Amino acid sequence: MATAFPFSAIVGQDEMKLALLIAAVDPKIGGVLAFGDRGSGKSTAVRALAALLPKMKVVAACRYNCDPDRPAEFCEECRVSAAKGALKSAQVPVPVVDLPLGATEDRVVGALDLERALARGEKAFEPGLLARAHRGFLYIDEANLLEDHLVDLLLDVAASGENVVEREGLSIRHPARFVLVGTGNPEEGELRPQLLDRFGMSVEVKTPDNLADRIEVVRRRDAFESDSDAFVTKWAKDEAKLRRKIMIAREKLSSVSVPDVTLERAAKLCMALGTDGLRGELTLMRAARALAALDSAKTVTDDHLRRIAPSALRHRLRRNPLDDAGSSVRVDRAISEVLR
Repeated sequence: MATAFPFSAIVGQDEMKLALLIAAVDPKIGGVLAFGDRGSGKSTAVRALAALLPKMKVVAACRYNCDPDRPAEFCEECRVSAAKGALKSAQVPVPVVDLPLGATEDRVVGALDLERALARGEKAFEPGLLARAHRGFLYIDEANLLEDHLVDLLLDVAASGENVVEREGLSIRHPARFVLVGTGNPEEGELRPQLLDRFGMSVEVKTPDNLADRIEVVRRRDAFESDSDAFVTKWAKDEAKLRRKIMIAREKLSSVSVPDVTLERAAKLCMALGTDGLRGELTLMRAARALAALDSAKTVTDDHLRRIAPSALRHRLRRNPLDDAGSSVRVDRAISEVLR
């Protein structure tokens, strides 16, 4: 397995890094969409975050990464093992599963195991990418180029948290909850609105325009490629510190309070921007709470709303042909008016 670039060593791209950390603290937020220039570190950041996260506890040998502490969410195989008292647990790295643009439906959702069918005459299920991504990250590079039939599949699974497969007389359902992470270049096309709305946060990634930052990016990348082990060792303390910060934030998340006045301001902000539905308020509240947990704060404040509102809301705005300002400008303007 290739060594991942340390998350702590990524230069700049603060909005993207913060959004990924927030998604790691509270996966219910709905994932992260990172749109921007090629070669600006989008893929590097996603893989770096997965390597940073602490290992997760799973049922040993489970093909779906079932959580032994959540029996209500077991797959059928784990339910049978639990009934026999034969469950064992193990620690595994958080999975990051790539969803290729040209993937077939069977590869994504799973299909009949042809080898067992031909050799033994048995009907058996071969799990797909969604099964491997359960409790981890499903990563789509160039998400705006994803084929429509795969987008429809993702929408169904993202809404239910479960993958249902019916093939050649087989009827299989298994848990499929993952953090959806997409990257892309806006010059190559837009994302379908239905899928865009499923991303909790959307961040803009730009090539650094600061000379010192550009030099430092090149210096660190060159050092990593020259001797990755030495580079990772150099950043190990920073990685451990950040990993501990994520773990503490996860533990404190449920105890962070969201005052009514903060909820009111979040709703006013969404109303001022004209966002459709209530997903904007929910995402903004959850993201602000996760940010407060990362800050070791006990209460969500206007400052937390202000810092995370652009990422949570910029992709939920209706198009206004009379307003040529970008979505980020409109969000900033609304923040100035509502969160004075």
